Amino acid sequence: MPDEPSAVVELDPRTLRARLDDGEPITLLDVREPDERDFAAIPAAADLFVPMRDVPDRLDAIRAALARGPVVAYCHHGVRSLHVARWLAAHGLPGVLNLQGGIDAWSTAVDPDVPRYF
Repeated sequence: MPDEPSAVVELDPRTLRARLDDGEPITLLDVREPDERDFAAIPAAADLFVPMRDVPDRLDAIRAALARGPVVAYCHHGVRSLHVARWLAAHGLPGVLNLQGGIDAWSTAVDPDVPRYF
């Protein structure tokens, strides 16, 4: 999935936590690999697991999530999810936000119960 230049809003973990706590209908889009997902995930009421390599085949599911409210993509450190958000915007699905620093930043800044991995 080549990187397409497109502006993507990045949310820091604390801002995401506050928005979730306020009841905003955010869907978390986890673009990591299955083994990463098995190790740790960010708990959320609306969760969509689509490994990065599967994103082109799952556009309908991502589009449906966007129709329900904001979508925030995340990965380990926020790099893959930023590429995915840019790619989605370039392919007609703008508005996917990126979790700055990924699940690792979430673990250190918001929820230390979410395991960190290297």
